[in-house]
Amino acid sequence: MSLDTGFKVNMQIRLDWSEMDLYGHINNVMYFKYLQASRVNYWTMMGIDKNFKTTNIAPILASAKCDFKKPLHFPGNIIVQAKLDFIKNSSFGIIHQIINEQHEIVAIGNDVMVMYDFSKNEKVLFPDDLKLFIESKEREKN
Repeated sequence: MSLDTGFKVNMQIRLDWSEMDLYGHINNVMYFKYLQASRVNYWTMMGIDKNFKTTNIAPILASAKCDFKKPLHFPGNIIVQAKLDFIKNSSFGIIHQIINEQHEIVAIGNDVMVMYDFSKNEKVLFPDDLKLFIESKEREKN
């Protein structure tokens, strides 16, 4: 599987000894932790957390999926990449790649989030200004 270079948001994570399972590789649950870190990092990079502070509207996770391609082993570092998959009326998706030190894809994650108004406790439409901002950031060249 070849690396996709269109990912806008990247973060490095150090693998920890405590993340290993009985079989000596990084436990599958940790991959979801890495995807969560990537998701929150993406929200920050795209201004979603800043929008929450002024509107009390933010995404909530509706679905998270991970396809495991190769095992990870301690010690090591990974790069977790994120990019927009889609934006609809009230939801959006993020695709993640987890890359090992050999530049191989070890997992691909997919998140679907729904925009939520925490003041009203209900799903809301994706704010147009935020949608335009994210789409413009995604179109920027690396």
